[in-house]
Amino acid sequence: MAPPDIRWHPNRRCRRALPYGDRQRAAMCRQSRQVALEAVRAWPGYRPTPLIALPGLAARLGIARLRVKHEGRRFALQSFKALGGGYGVMCALERETGAPLADIVAGKAKERTRGITLACASDGNHGRAVAWGAQLAGAGAAVYLHRGVSRGRAEAIAAFGARIVRTEGSYDDSVRQVAADARAGGWIAIADTSWPGYEEIPAWVMQGYSVAMAEIMAELGSDRPSHLFVQAGVGGLAAAAIAPLWEEWGEERPFCIVVEPHEAECVWQSGLHGRPSPARGSLRTVMACLSAGEVSPLAWTVLDRGADAFITVADRFAPQAMRALATGEGGDPPLAAGESGAAGIAGLMAAAGDGAARQALRLDGAADVLAILSEGATDPAIYERIVGSPPAAVEAAA
Repeated sequence: MAPPDIRWHPNRRCRRALPYGDRQRAAMCRQSRQVALEAVRAWPGYRPTPLIALPGLAARLGIARLRVKHEGRRFALQSFKALGGGYGVMCALERETGAPLADIVAGKAKERTRGITLACASDGNHGRAVAWGAQLAGAGAAVYLHRGVSRGRAEAIAAFGARIVRTEGSYDDSVRQVAADARAGGWIAIADTSWPGYEEIPAWVMQGYSVAMAEIMAELGSDRPSHLFVQAGVGGLAAAAIAPLWEEWGEERPFCIVVEPHEAECVWQSGLHGRPSPARGSLRTVMACLSAGEVSPLAWTVLDRGADAFITVADRFAPQAMRALATGEGGDPPLAAGESGAAGIAGLMAAAGDGAARQALRLDGAADVLAILSEGATDPAIYERIVGSPPAAVEAAA
């Protein structure tokens, strides 16, 4: 039997009155988030990405309001990954060389960073961010891509000077290969997921991601949404979005919903079992940058008690979401979001069309939803095949 359009699982381990605790602070806390924010603000070309109201799509979905954070306009990388991968690279090089972070970012420490290789596995966007950060700093980069990563995304990574290593198996297999090769070669692994004994760099990566939520919270002020829809691969973005809301707003934070494809549902499985658990799907999904089979244990420390619900959706909702955003419902500005970038909206669309899901997720006519558009059209050829227009043309119409 085909799976349903949407599956949902209320997180029974979530206690909204539970204080943000020491386990969560090991991943990120107010101080580490502020350090990351101040560092990223000093990067050349930094500016906050826009928070955009979509009243037309909100009306179509039967909710009161919808606002989206458009990370497709983040630096030249068109993805939130620039924040995490770039910040992780800079912090790792600071630790390795002793050079000031500002000098590394400005390319003034190249005599110290030359000869250092930064390595990572990627579904596409994380590798691009690591390669970009390494190039800025004057270091080398090796990016491991499994065979499911598109040629367009591989070429975008190589354009930043990285060496591309193609691997067999899944993203998670590539992560293990990077860890082994980094130990053997004396490289620095810049992973967006953690494992026992390897938590510092993934924590920096998530702290970098949290800059997007810092921008959102500053713009929102007291005008707080009722719901957050945020997508997950290994869970780093979802944790980085939920952690600041939990720590700063406590019980008053939005109802936080983590979205995954049916076929790559490691966070869903972890929520179902109450502990990190592998995906049971094929990992083949149009939402290619979410194709992860194992949740990051560090991210799970936040999601375990901080997420209110986990949902998975059928692949067809991602192209529908991309086209709805590109068209501009009811006078909304047209937005170009990639297959994974639109996943939060895909989850919202799937939930809005299912009466039982709406009830379980408290998605009534008064709902005020915040969603993260985590990437733009990072593979323009795939985007045009799905949407029917080049991403530049869509964004130019905004």
